[in-house]
Amino acid sequence: MRYELTDLRLFLAIAEARNLTQGANAVHLTSSAASYRLKNLEFAMGVPLFTREARGMQLTPAGEFVLRHARALLEGVERMHGEVSRYASGLKGTVKLLANSSSLNGFIVPSLGRFLSANPNVNLLVEERSSNAIEAAIANQEADIGIFAGRAESDGVHAAPYACDELVIAAPAGHPLAANGPLRFPAVLDMDFVCMDRGSSNTVFLRDMAKLGGRTLNVRIHAHSFEAVLSLVEAGVGIALVPRSVAAAALREGRIAAAALCEPWARRELTLVTRAASPLSPFVTQVAEYLLDDPLVAATRGG
Repeated sequence: MRYELTDLRLFLAIAEARNLTQGANAVHLTSSAASYRLKNLEFAMGVPLFTREARGMQLTPAGEFVLRHARALLEGVERMHGEVSRYASGLKGTVKLLANSSSLNGFIVPSLGRFLSANPNVNLLVEERSSNAIEAAIANQEADIGIFAGRAESDGVHAAPYACDELVIAAPAGHPLAANGPLRFPAVLDMDFVCMDRGSSNTVFLRDMAKLGGRTLNVRIHAHSFEAVLSLVEAGVGIALVPRSVAAAALREGRIAAAALCEPWARRELTLVTRAASPLSPFVTQVAEYLLDDPLVAATRGG
């Protein structure tokens, strides 16, 4: 089976344009040269990759399969050249990280602050996503590192336990909720809530848990950060569902109280994943290892 990267780039261009001439132009080939290369690629693969129809060139089922792999392969080649050029020119590496709001605010941001101070050669792009979307995004190579609540289920990622946390009900200091021991979640659903913004993974999760109980939340206000949420709770505006790691400082200072929840989903096992489909760059490995080895994070896994 012999073909070149140029053949795959041509195949991708034709698939996107659905036209041989336009695909050839996109990779700076003549139509005749493109036709020859496409026939060579189909011969090497042993199957037709396109059918020619009135509306243009359409991928066969085998072509659809090759398209997914060709995209991943060419993206990997581009990443390889990018990383090598950074070594040659001394430029910084960039790592993209996806995480749910709880892990971001409770563990990741403090870790990354320490990491970035000590590693000026790395830049980070950090994006919040809901936990149930992160693993697939990493497997599909939309980002380099993902951290989410739950366990990995895909063969497309490498997974490692990251941290353990607990969702609690934050209430104003002295609130009777904190004196009643572990609570069932439905017991608090008649109360006023302070929530993160509507698109936050924390708010989406809270809304979904209420919906499972056949209830809706009475949200008095949406706040832009956990810090703002806790300030509003402290002021007596309402209660909030927050990770204990996020509320730790406010609890130590006695500004709020917390009630544990007797719910299986309240314990949060956070998982760190990286893609399995291609080798990781040294920059990605450096960030992932730092996040996993941060002593303040690793201590939560100790039990």
